[in-house]
Amino acid sequence: MSIGLKSYKATLTACFVGYVCQAIVNNFAPLLFLTFQSSLGVSLTQVTALIGINFAVQIVVDLIASRLVDKIGYRVSGVAAHLFIGTGLVLLGVLPSAMGNAFAGLVVAAVFCSVGGGMTEVLLSPLVESCPTRNKSAAMSLLHSFYCWGSVAVIALSTLFFRLFGMDFWNKMAAIWAIIPFANAAFFLFVPIFRPFGEDGKHGFRTLFRCGLFWVLVLMMFFSGASEISVAQWASAFVESGLGVSKTLGDLLGPCLFAVMMGIMRVLYSKFGDRFDLSKTLLVCAAVCTVSYLIITLSPWAELSLAGCALCGLSVAMMWPGTFSIAAKTIPRGGTAMFALLALAGDLGCAAGPSLVGAVSSASNDNLNTGILAAVVFPALLAIAVIVFMNSVKKNSENTLMYVRVGKERL
Repeated sequence: MSIGLKSYKATLTACFVGYVCQAIVNNFAPLLFLTFQSSLGVSLTQVTALIGINFAVQIVVDLIASRLVDKIGYRVSGVAAHLFIGTGLVLLGVLPSAMGNAFAGLVVAAVFCSVGGGMTEVLLSPLVESCPTRNKSAAMSLLHSFYCWGSVAVIALSTLFFRLFGMDFWNKMAAIWAIIPFANAAFFLFVPIFRPFGEDGKHGFRTLFRCGLFWVLVLMMFFSGASEISVAQWASAFVESGLGVSKTLGDLLGPCLFAVMMGIMRVLYSKFGDRFDLSKTLLVCAAVCTVSYLIITLSPWAELSLAGCALCGLSVAMMWPGTFSIAAKTIPRGGTAMFALLALAGDLGCAAGPSLVGAVSSASNDNLNTGILAAVVFPALLAIAVIVFMNSVKKNSENTLMYVRVGKERL
């Protein structure tokens, strides 16, 4: 084994690639939805069901992963998660044509990918938090930036592949993407795994449920997920309808631009974030995100609305990783259970946000502007939740200081 593999930097690298794998899970199949309908005879209702299955499986995995990971260990869990993703991608290209029912084949592949994706979501953040880095929040921000770059790579490279070789070879592209999780599964066998939490143990579910600050963090994660995905999920359709461009250009100007701006912000914060208070940063992000929603939906110019999408990508960048970092600092003994429950809250927000946009848009004669405008409630509520959190932390700190002073006087 080389010296490099013994360093915590190898562990960070494995986690970074893990988030690229997560991006493959969430972004590759949606590029093929129209192909599934045209070449496999899958209906729009069944395609919608695939999206629901992906979220549902990841939510279930979020619930059970904390206990499972503690029992079998982080290394075994990391290897298994990536094997699930790789196998799911291979099955995606094989099962629909091999099985008599194409939709059933897609469901099986989706379940494998979602199980692996859900496990990585629970594993990677506490693993990065456990590494002996100087700035934990910077490392967390850099970790989540790799999801953005992975998303950009999946969309851009897959689009290029399809333009060069045609959509008939989509199953080959699925096999190519499977190489990354399989390789990272092997990498996870050798990197050092640090004890994620202190020697004094960790909190269980009951202790967390009795902690008021934990529930505020849960709300922050829910609103963070909803604020991010409400625009990201509909960006391509919004750009296509607003600018009148093709599907390919819509993907590049919509979700790709959104992911690039989000990734840039996360990298910048990983470099300079130690100069700023993370809670105040989240409050500013929530305020800017609220403004970006209003620009997207109320601007009379399509180009300005596109700029609003880019601003939204910047503003949501720190919401998810920032809440994770704040939780780790505020509840240091939260354990895997805390990260799993926060991931669950985030996934619920990711499901609720786009659902609200879709429902309101449908009720407004398929007007996406109205649907996205309704979702402005999420960043606005996030700002309120952050203010409640900051006030609660300040109050608890004052109470602790008062207790110390009283104790000294008595002494």
